[in-house]
Amino acid sequence: MKKVLIALLLMCGLTAQADDVMKKEKDGTYIVNTTTLAQDVEGYNGPTPVEVYIKKNKIVKVVPLKTLDGPKYVAKVKKGMLTKYEGVKVKKGAVPEVDGVTGATFTSDAMKENIRRAIDYYFKHK
Repeated sequence: MKKVLIALLLMCGLTAQADDVMKKEKDGTYIVNTTTLAQDVEGYNGPTPVEVYIKKNKIVKVVPLKTLDGPKYVAKVKKGMLTKYEGVKVKKGAVPEVDGVTGATFTSDAMKENIRRAIDYYFKHK
């Protein structure tokens, strides 16, 4: 009985984690949160998770989440790089090329990797 209960708890935990990564809004927009998906991807001071909003295979927006990278650097990347993803069509196995931001290279590179993982996850689980 204990084994069955443990198995059920593990299955519920895995399901909850998957739900934390991606959800679908009523309007058809998928939101992929990379907090657990890209824990190993670090910017200058640690993980740099994002939420990627995708609708009809186009990126609606990319929102940076809480990070230890300095607010100044995150703001530079948000303004200079993340807005360039808006409206970009995504394809399975391909990641849109967007230049990083000078002076915030580590944060830019980490967020690009987070976006790549979010797009991969989206195509595997939508």
